[in-house]
Amino acid sequence: MEDLTEIRWHGRGGQGAVTAAKLVAEAALKQDKYFQASPEYGPERMGAPIQAFTRICPEPILIHCAVTNPDIVVVLDPTLLSVVNVTDGLVENGALVINTDMSPAEVRQANNIEGYKIVTVDASKIAVESIGRAIPNTPMLGAVLKATGIMDLEKVAEHIRSSFGKKFSQEIIDGNVEALTRAYQEARSE
Repeated sequence: MEDLTEIRWHGRGGQGAVTAAKLVAEAALKQDKYFQASPEYGPERMGAPIQAFTRICPEPILIHCAVTNPDIVVVLDPTLLSVVNVTDGLVENGALVINTDMSPAEVRQANNIEGYKIVTVDASKIAVESIGRAIPNTPMLGAVLKATGIMDLEKVAEHIRSSFGKKFSQEIIDGNVEALTRAYQEARSE
């Protein structure tokens, strides 16, 4: 399956990593792709490190396990860089997308990371300014789209509008679309 894209999400309980993994999967379905999305919980408490996984492919996906060699690693909480080996198993030309106000070069130097594409965006700041809460999952999705081109930004925005419309006010929906778009525009890569 050479067109299979595997994503591993690192976050802390309450930051929306599981929701982001599912959102990517649902958006892939709207673009006629196959998907899998699954969480991996530990202590299951607010603030505890968690992982979630997403697979996207134009063909049916026949494997059913945790993502061990992701093409993309998304880090919603930069403090995890010193706690978890987020690059474990990341493929050679993989992308590391991190929620931080640091530049990719600063992240690379501070964490001794070599050989991967690094993309940074201050998703927490964008979330506070756009949504009113420091939940970085939607802006991180925008940065993932910018870093990888795995899906069309406007189609993902359309999916947010339609799926969030059942649960949230128009203000929250508009804020999430703005956060997605801003992060896409503001993401920096090296």
